[in-house]
Amino acid sequence: MRAEKTVVDDQTVELNLPSKFGYERIVIGGLAAFAKSVGFSSSRIEDLKTSVAEACINAVQHGNRGKPDARVLVAISFQGNALRISVFDEGAGLKAEPKDPDIDRIIEDLDPPVGFGVFLMKRLMDEVEFNRTSNHLHEVRMVMKLTG
Repeated sequence: MRAEKTVVDDQTVELNLPSKFGYERIVIGGLAAFAKSVGFSSSRIEDLKTSVAEACINAVQHGNRGKPDARVLVAISFQGNALRISVFDEGAGLKAEPKDPDIDRIIEDLDPPVGFGVFLMKRLMDEVEFNRTSNHLHEVRMVMKLTG
């Protein structure tokens, strides 16, 4: 299966991807080029890439749970000096927002090294929300402002 890319309007791009690991690289490659073209710094672009890759990986692993026919949809837009990214999966979404990982406990091998995806998204992006859409998709919505 290949990724499909469509331009929805002058400011929004959607990527409709198979629910398989590795396709997040297509998203972050395009996102990096887009963010650079509208003026984001290299360090902010790296933050974007990390956050969006984590959201896509979570969509595949936790949202779609390996369903072979499931899809991951990524919508990217730039409006009002802010880049808005939504990552949709076909899962039920979060029952509750996960607690931040306890790094000291992980280092001491008292906790497994999990839970960093949401933690990173919340630290690197200006806004992060988890929503259930009217068409029964789970959405991770992230915003990064050009000046941040």
